[in-house]
Amino acid sequence: MTLEEVAEYLRLSVYTIYKMAQKGKIPALKAGKKWRFRKEDIGRWLKFNSRRK
Repeated sequence: MTLEEVAEYLRLSVYTIYKMAQKGKIPALKAGKKWRFRKEDIGRWLKFNSRRK
């Protein structure tokens, strides 16, 4: 998934997802100059983080 797709999926701004990826707060990998996200990783991350609250 792209930054834009993840932002839409999580209903957050692209800037927020970008900052989270830079800080390692969301599972992501950088391919060249672009951030990429696996939907499975985002789903697990979301499930894990929703339990912590």
